[in-house]
Amino acid sequence: YRGEGIVPASPQDVWECIKPVAGGPRTKWDQNVKDFEVVETISDTVSVCRTTTPSAFMRIISPREFVDVVLIKQYEDGTMLSAATNVEHPLCPPQPNFVRGFNYPCGCFCVPLPGEPHRTQLLSFFQTDLGGYLPQTVVDSFFPASIAGFYSNLTKAVKALE
Repeated sequence: YRGEGIVPASPQDVWECIKPVAGGPRTKWDQNVKDFEVVETISDTVSVCRTTTPSAFMRIISPREFVDVVLIKQYEDGTMLSAATNVEHPLCPPQPNFVRGFNYPCGCFCVPLPGEPHRTQLLSFFQTDLGGYLPQTVVDSFFPASIAGFYSNLTKAVKALE
């Protein structure tokens, strides 16, 4: 899946809302992120993280957990990136009451728009195996609405920062 939109806020404010850090604002505004924790810090730009999600789609989709290695990078043009992919980690075995999902390589790019300091292009790419026994029709119905909700809720979250 790919999401793309222009968010009416500076790249720094957008990044503040979406960056993958423990205790960050994302658990408050993103309806698909219940909790986010750093399992291990590898370097100042790479960490192993566990993300949990609430049940969704009228509880047809049970709570999920994802364990990923995450890279954070900032480019000279001001673009900020978080990229992740699934990893197994001995400090994070599957937890009861969660279905273990699997993220293929994915990421978000916050791209500054030249001459428009209060607008940011946000690109998101992901391919997720939700795990469990979900019919593909349920998965296919869930993701487009989820992506639209992500951009809508992010726009509200960055406005709340002002």
